[in-house]
Amino acid sequence: MAKRISNLSEITGNYEVILSDVWGVVHNGVDAFPDACSALSDARAPGATVVLITNSPRPSPGVISQLRLLGVPDAAYDRIVTSGDVTRHLIAEGPKKVFLLGPERDMPLFDGLEVEVVGADEADAIVCTGFFDDEKEVPEDYHDMLVAFRKRDVPFICANPDLVVERGHRIIPCAGSVAAYYEDLGGKTRIAGKPHTPIYEEALAFARQTRGEFARERVLAIGDGMPTDVRGAISQGLDLLYISAGIHVNEYTVNGQIDEAVMNAWLKREGAAPKWWMPRLA
Repeated sequence: MAKRISNLSEITGNYEVILSDVWGVVHNGVDAFPDACSALSDARAPGATVVLITNSPRPSPGVISQLRLLGVPDAAYDRIVTSGDVTRHLIAEGPKKVFLLGPERDMPLFDGLEVEVVGADEADAIVCTGFFDDEKEVPEDYHDMLVAFRKRDVPFICANPDLVVERGHRIIPCAGSVAAYYEDLGGKTRIAGKPHTPIYEEALAFARQTRGEFARERVLAIGDGMPTDVRGAISQGLDLLYISAGIHVNEYTVNGQIDEAVMNAWLKREGAAPKWWMPRLA
């Protein structure tokens, strides 16, 4: 059963490396969470290495700029690795004519890669970073397009495995939900972000560059998403600090409050056993 803590400093002495989720833990897509930023900054002060690990489809330079705009200080982390960073390897290894399913702002994902972004009819691979309009659309809106891709056996490269994300006080669908729908249609997907191994390998490699070798049991993962952060920590054998007030909060909220017994029962049903939990990182 997960143990509740009130302050990250209660456990940071146990760890040399912290792999922290970003969206839902450090910010909500609109504003930074000041207490979370302070907690990570304070963890670095005595020597912990903090690597932000995010399923953002953008390469890390673009996410760093976004974090600054949202009010996340550079002092809160040592490095950042994004799903976009590791997805670039999949794109480079794949077909050279690709269709971008996502907003135009995600074009930097292809910078420096020898690929051509083409229309759907010409494409030999789909690269999905999200929706054309995630305020209004759902995966089923792309049914006809995806069926046509499936008939041609076109692979689907998903740059953001998240199913949903918080944006302010709303829940917004992400590219992972389109990938799941494509799989339901019988299509093949390729994914490198959380919970898959490549993003963790890159994050841990960054940490080794900063501090040298360390034991796996000295790594703490922090996150709020069951299919990504939690499953990833489980698959990598990492201790997990579960942030309960994130995207799953409605699963165990009773009379407006998080019910610890209901939450633990839900975690058990999901096959998850975080070592620690707190509502928001602080």
